[in-house]
Amino acid sequence: MVNFFSQLQWRPQIGDPDFMGWFTVCAYAACTLMAAAAAVRGENRPVPGSGMRTRTVWTLVALLMGFLCVNKQLDLQTLFTDIGRLAARNEGWYGHRRGVQEIFVFCLLGGAGGLAVWLALRFKAFWADHTLLLSGLMVTLTFIVVRAVTFHHIDQFLGTHLESMRMNWILELGGISLVTAAAALELSSVRK
Repeated sequence: MVNFFSQLQWRPQIGDPDFMGWFTVCAYAACTLMAAAAAVRGENRPVPGSGMRTRTVWTLVALLMGFLCVNKQLDLQTLFTDIGRLAARNEGWYGHRRGVQEIFVFCLLGGAGGLAVWLALRFKAFWADHTLLLSGLMVTLTFIVVRAVTFHHIDQFLGTHLESMRMNWILELGGISLVTAAAALELSSVRK
């Protein structure tokens, strides 16, 4: 087992040491703080169709965005990719990895899509009042899933530029901004 982990190429280090990497980390951190503030100071209404309350939802959003903030710099998806690659080599199916990757991607996308549909239907009334939050979470999570898949043509698209901004910056920061705006809106509705 020690030999397995010694073969990993991933190391716990700063993943994106450039300005935009740190800017994105700061955006995730600000979003985490805003969502946590919405959880603590926001209204605590029941979420129709569930046993949850709105503070629970905002707490979950804060935890998710906090995890994504840490992951942005630790690049944990690379760790999981390395583990999968080493497992494939050690188990002798590395030559068939493309088929396994395709199955994994389809299962991941199918599971994420199914979860999104279930959440949308189960908490329909909540999302109707929180469309900005839903939009931000969908953009952010879709970006992350698509980025994790790392097909060559998707990587090419994410690397394209719109003016001087790379597409991946626009998508990731756009989703974070929507979630942050939703948290700010939740906080401003309490002050009225």
